[in-house]
Amino acid sequence: MRITGVETLYLRQPQVKGQCDSGQDALIVKVTTDAGITGIGEVDSSPLAVKGAIEGPFSHTTTAGLREIVVGEDPFETEYLWEKMYRQNIYAGRRGIAIHAMSGIDMALWDIKGKALGLPVWKLLGGGFHNKLRCYASSLFGPTPQATHDLARRFRDRGFNAVKFGWDPMGRDAKTDIDLVRQGRKGLGDDADLLIDAGLVWDAKTAIQRAHAFEEYDIFWLEEPLRPDDYDGYRKLSEATATRIAAGEEESNRLSFIELMDRGKIDVVQIDLTRCGGFTEAMKIASLARDRGLVVANHGFTTYINVTAALHFLNSIPNALIVEFVAEEETTLREKITKQKLRAVDSYLTVPDAPGLGIDLDEEGVAKFRVA
Repeated sequence: MRITGVETLYLRQPQVKGQCDSGQDALIVKVTTDAGITGIGEVDSSPLAVKGAIEGPFSHTTTAGLREIVVGEDPFETEYLWEKMYRQNIYAGRRGIAIHAMSGIDMALWDIKGKALGLPVWKLLGGGFHNKLRCYASSLFGPTPQATHDLARRFRDRGFNAVKFGWDPMGRDAKTDIDLVRQGRKGLGDDADLLIDAGLVWDAKTAIQRAHAFEEYDIFWLEEPLRPDDYDGYRKLSEATATRIAAGEEESNRLSFIELMDRGKIDVVQIDLTRCGGFTEAMKIASLARDRGLVVANHGFTTYINVTAALHFLNSIPNALIVEFVAEEETTLREKITKQKLRAVDSYLTVPDAPGLGIDLDEEGVAKFRVA
């Protein structure tokens, strides 16, 4: 079997709000083979930059479009192809966009392998730790503390026993920050887990103050309170509070994750399959976390392709903690571009057992949202 093509599909809602919701557009990767098997992947990044990184032409031996590098190769050779993409695009691709782009291709290659062998990706990865995984409803904060209370109550009524709120209006002032958490806890009740995503808004001193203020509300973790490169700030914060500190979605390969773990001293390593280099790199990152006694959660605020990939990944490692599951009620794109729709039951998601990723594109929905 040989790779015959790599295609990117840029999907976008007709109206995109000015908020931190990466589910309003999507970059899907399709890898085709001469055996008639097509694999799909996703990249959560700057979509058109990723499109250029994949579909661009050969420039020289250390900078080339990723499609040029993998066409003609055996899709089963995922480790070799990861290294080939990294090495032959090393001038532009040691971090960031190019690693993001590699993620989509790598994910699609594992989908191809699973479909060819009739096995789910988690089984190819050597997994089998779970039949289902606990998830949390992931949402932006409401525009006010009271609106956040109402959202928390609604998610709890839908059966979620863990809920995360994040980003704006967190970070405006101390009173608002504390009121948001207070009302989130009040709406959720005392017997469910409340997770808080600060959204990169504070310096280390402020983050320490907020972590102490939030202790009264028994939060499950405090996510991304600092700039991603502030590893020393993360260390100071982690050492100053008993609250779990979670981060990692901004990192793009295992070397930057090592910085975050060893220098930043975080507690929960958040890995996004669509950014970190796909399954091939994610498994290495999870192993490094395991060696350090750290737990792993996924990051995924995009489509069901990302969440499905995360279920395979988390089922394949012994240190999985919980699954991020976007539960925003107002969405268009996510519900219409795949044939399978994921639904949580009593705050659990079932691990897929169909060959490959076990999720397929709805071509009619893709056509509706595709940007020419």
